[in-house]
Amino acid sequence: MTLDPLPDVVAGDTPAYRRALGAFATGVCVVTAHSEAGPLGITINSFTSVSLEPRLVLWCLDENSERWSAFAAADRFAIHVLAADDRARADRFARGIWTLEPSDYVEQADKAPRLEHVLARLECTTHARVPMGDHLILIGQVESFEVEEGDALTYHRGQYGRTGDSR
Repeated sequence: MTLDPLPDVVAGDTPAYRRALGAFATGVCVVTAHSEAGPLGITINSFTSVSLEPRLVLWCLDENSERWSAFAAADRFAIHVLAADDRARADRFARGIWTLEPSDYVEQADKAPRLEHVLARLECTTHARVPMGDHLILIGQVESFEVEEGDALTYHRGQYGRTGDSR
């Protein structure tokens, strides 16, 4: 495989930088939490494991997000890894509709709203909030988790895709 030569990118060339970052394929998740306005969700692809012991994960939230204040203040959140056929839900929470309707989730005492039919769910308490550049890094301590079999929804170069083998 050969890489096409790219012109040197000058400082401040945000579109080119975003294209470079888009070359990295990621999974797609929806994070849910309770807020003063009710339960809400947001689509992310900035999710990673931090530590196995203790169980820590992180995700990043853009400071310009309309949902910033709600998620920045949340003491609990749930990360839902989406299945390959769940593009509609990813789009919904990536764009303007971000409040959860009663049919969207299962209410749990002292936990974040729970989406059904996902590949994995990690129930977290907020361990740390770290401002970094134009984002807030939210580190969660995983209190419980569930996992199912299946192909995952992916995001690469601005397009949804799927993992090729769920083994």
